[in-house]
Amino acid sequence: MATTGLRERPGATGRPRPARHGFLLLGAVQMTLIFTLASLAVPLPRIGAEFRLDRAELILLSAAYGLTFAGLLLLGGRLADRSAGRRALTAGLLVFGAASALAPLAPGYGTLLAARFGQGVGAALVAPAAMAVLRALHPEPAAYGRAMATWGGLSVLGATAGNLLSGVVVAATSWRATFAVPLAVTATALLLAPRLLPATEPSAGHTAPGARRALDLPGALLATAGITLASYGLVLTDAHPWGSAPVLVPLLAGLVLLAAFGAVERRTPDPLLPPDFLRDGRRVLGLAAIGLTAAGTATVFVLLSLALQQRRGWSALLTSGAFVPFAVALLGSGRLAGPLIGRYGPGRVTAAGLGTAAAGLALLAATGFDTSAPYAYGLLPGLVLLPAGGALSFAGAAVLATDGVPAHRAGLAGGVLNTAMELGPTVLFAALLTLGGDAVSLAAAAVLFTVLAAAMIRTH
Repeated sequence: MATTGLRERPGATGRPRPARHGFLLLGAVQMTLIFTLASLAVPLPRIGAEFRLDRAELILLSAAYGLTFAGLLLLGGRLADRSAGRRALTAGLLVFGAASALAPLAPGYGTLLAARFGQGVGAALVAPAAMAVLRALHPEPAAYGRAMATWGGLSVLGATAGNLLSGVVVAATSWRATFAVPLAVTATALLLAPRLLPATEPSAGHTAPGARRALDLPGALLATAGITLASYGLVLTDAHPWGSAPVLVPLLAGLVLLAAFGAVERRTPDPLLPPDFLRDGRRVLGLAAIGLTAAGTATVFVLLSLALQQRRGWSALLTSGAFVPFAVALLGSGRLAGPLIGRYGPGRVTAAGLGTAAAGLALLAATGFDTSAPYAYGLLPGLVLLPAGGALSFAGAAVLATDGVPAHRAGLAGGVLNTAMELGPTVLFAALLTLGGDAVSLAAAAVLFTVLAAAMIRTH
């Protein structure tokens, strides 16, 4: 990923501090949050065998991190804006690190599940706080836009790394070793943050006389409960029919709470999610592109990983190796994203990325599940086009989603952006799986990518 244009910022001691170093630290943290989301997919069968878990318990264990992560992100974003960004980042890292240390020591299912929930709580504060600090590193709009063009590709890179490395780690050691990465990155970030990141203060929009109001606790509770319950209901569609009580009860309850959240936000003086934040059509399209790209990538990882192991009989290590070209294409496209956005604008680059990713999904739908098709032309073309387009889409959409956001809303922007990234796979993955076979699901995803790309073209 290119990081050109990052300049030096003064530290607390008054000495110049390279902004590039601070960006790399924040980027490593962001990648680790998404790495942690994806890294448990491959080891789940071994965890289930060790703790004798049924399918429902495995589903909840897999989803626990994402449920609390997505449910608390809006609150985390507002807390990051109201407090000093680096202070919120440190607090979130401490929670995330403590949960990451507990997970590999878990003697049973209950402890491991609690650790995954705890990781999500910490991540929900870390992710928006990191973007608030990133804004402090690059207060100029042009520099911040270049930084966001790179930032947009870090999450999909983290997810790819999670899928690749978890297979290698599980084959070589134990599923418990997969928690070494988040623990090591957290410890490093806590050590280096005071040296590399600016000692930010609470946003001016919250510190001006008469501007500071009580935190929107009703909105926070409604948003957290609504997102978590609705997401949980969607997750359970993997094990229960859509019309069953285990799915409908949490799903409908979550939707009711989210509707109540919308009503509360329109009447609250200082809302958790200001209604005007989503009135920008370009921002809404950017958030939609982020959610859709995350969903398409996650769907391919899950469906192909299962198909390669269950239908072709590949090992976990060989399955991870099959995605190496995916990672290479992602890195190559990510390096081009910044210059392309600077030349053609984020909207056009996002549209081009969505179209390229749609072509990759269509190819995978056509040949990816054919066990007689050789890897070289049955899987490889799609596994190159999808990440190449996905990196461009993420980068351009991240710029669209944060363009024009004032400094005192940087944490909010981070919370909303990451919420789209988390909810996209949860909502669309559940919806796509109801369509029938794996190939049909990927073909439907390709259609959605094409439709959104067309909307981007019309808007820009």
